[in-house]
Amino acid sequence: MDSFSSPSGGSSGQFNPDAFKDQLKNQLAQAYAEEFLETMRSKCFDKCITKPGTSISGSESSCISRCMDRYIEATGIISKALFSASHQ
Repeated sequence: MDSFSSPSGGSSGQFNPDAFKDQLKNQLAQAYAEEFLETMRSKCFDKCITKPGTSISGSESSCISRCMDRYIEATGIISKALFSASHQ
């Protein structure tokens, strides 16, 4: 389905604002997830892979795993703080 297709698949020609909002939310969530993963991958790769080669060492693998865990944890803390501040 492209961005101009009816989200419900119907051909009635009626604009459905709720379906449009849901489709937009899904697209924004997907874009955010893709950007999040790319940023995390880039930051952790740059930090942990000092000498790129044909394979990664055990220490590089551990570094990437710890980096990703910390990045996910930090993002969660920031998100909770932002959401709690916006609800006050």
